[in-house]
Amino acid sequence: MKFISQASITKSLLKEYNLFAKKRFGQNFIIDPSVVIKIAENCGTSKDTTVIEVGPGLGALSEQLALRSKEVIAYEIDNDLVEILKETIKDYDVEVIHQDFLEADLDLIKDKEPLVVCANVPYNITTPILFKLIESNLNYSQITLMVQKEVALRLNAKVSTKEYNALSIMIQYLFKTEILSVVPKNCFYPVPKVDSMVISLFPRHQNLVKDQSAFFAFLRQCFGQRRKTLHNNLKTFLDVNELSNLKEKSIFDLSRRPESLQLHEFIELYQSIYEN
Repeated sequence: MKFISQASITKSLLKEYNLFAKKRFGQNFIIDPSVVIKIAENCGTSKDTTVIEVGPGLGALSEQLALRSKEVIAYEIDNDLVEILKETIKDYDVEVIHQDFLEADLDLIKDKEPLVVCANVPYNITTPILFKLIESNLNYSQITLMVQKEVALRLNAKVSTKEYNALSIMIQYLFKTEILSVVPKNCFYPVPKVDSMVISLFPRHQNLVKDQSAFFAFLRQCFGQRRKTLHNNLKTFLDVNELSNLKEKSIFDLSRRPESLQLHEFIELYQSIYEN
């Protein structure tokens, strides 16, 4: 059986429509069927599931998702690719929405259940896409993304590693993460500069702080200057009295650097400042 993700078919489609990968959209087309099949088989979908896809490209992943799900809702910003998709996936239950996903009204599909998200994410907007999903009201059971290797390592980073940052802690707070596979760069056309990884995120559904948005803002501030101590980062947004009170409580050694704190310690620190 022929699949869109075969190198010969991908290159033939691009030639037929006189198209090239557009850097401004972070486009790299997958040309290895085994990769998209593995993603589709491990993204949590079933014949009752609706799948949200971001950046379907030529339809390589859309095709495999449609074979294993109830329906696929795919958001594509590129005018040219929308026209190609009308042909490449016309025989599948895939709704292509010609829109920037970051501007999409996801409330329109909030009643779709069961729901998963699965995408070969455009590399230039990986983090904004994640936060769009985090801030939505969608009741998804799993998010599976193919992203740049360095991005996946940050999302899955452990304390005291160079990848560990505010985003790592936010993701750890919200999700259980699992690396599915490494995808070599030669599995794409054109060949990108770095390898990719497939990572799955499973929602934790927990409320450990009263105001999640405020807690996330606090994390960003704590990592404002990564190589500085907690004390030096905290003094950029706490007044003298607040900082003095925190020292008196002696909960933490404020000479530590932010990358040395685990999630539960950041929660305790945040609560000691704002919730007590």
